[in-house]
Amino acid sequence: MKFVPEFKAPPGRDMSDLWFVFNKAKLLTRIENDRHRIPDGADLVAPRLEPVNEQYLGKLNGRCCYGATLRGENGCPDRFRFTDLRALIGLLTEDLIWIAGRANHLLFWHRIHRYCGRCGHRTKDKAEERALVCAKCGLVNYPRLSPAVIVAVTRGDRILLARNKRFRRPFYSVLAGFVEPGEDLEACVKREIREEAGIAVRNVRYFGSQPWPFPDSLMIGFTAEYAGGEITVDDVELTHADWFTRDNLPKIPPSLSIARQLIDAFANNQLNGAAL
Repeated sequence: MKFVPEFKAPPGRDMSDLWFVFNKAKLLTRIENDRHRIPDGADLVAPRLEPVNEQYLGKLNGRCCYGATLRGENGCPDRFRFTDLRALIGLLTEDLIWIAGRANHLLFWHRIHRYCGRCGHRTKDKAEERALVCAKCGLVNYPRLSPAVIVAVTRGDRILLARNKRFRRPFYSVLAGFVEPGEDLEACVKREIREEAGIAVRNVRYFGSQPWPFPDSLMIGFTAEYAGGEITVDDVELTHADWFTRDNLPKIPPSLSIARQLIDAFANNQLNGAAL
């Protein structure tokens, strides 16, 4: 499948258009033979589902894609279901998950910026670009991005993995944290590892990046080497952290995430990146 992101929607609607409809972080899918499917325009007609707060996303194989919420009650008619987007990982194709993530990100931004943060008046969509503008004072708000680093720290043939208190599933992952104002990415890597695990790192290298729209993060992946100290867990966020070998990995995140990509690269002895 090929998705082409776009901002300006074409005129009119088509019954083949795909609708990524959300109730907060839950995505509406049509259930057919116990499988989840993204509803198209035709699916929404008979049950009288009326999309509102539309956000045009782009085209998937030539089909227009829209993010939206529903007017009226949050209940679902027969053969439809609202499901947490994270729970749909593995049940929908990766292309559909990322398009749904884009929709979730934009709808969340649109919902929390309905009023101007400077003067309190209502905002409206800006015609020339994806932004919200205050109808009174002219303040422009663009979709929010929250940059965060995510880091695979190695010590010889071992990798640092931790169990986070927020994880819904009992898996271990590499450490991550949000970038603070005035902080470069390399400094953020070192600070986060020191704060969460109590150790120092060196040789910070760029690995890759990934949007993580839960609701608006941009994950920037790095590798780093152990430089000293003993693991001291920050019990505010973590429950446990330790060094693991390739042959003794705990349960780890699903393959869609950059966290899993970092761990897989370690397991396959392919952790290399561009030095900063």
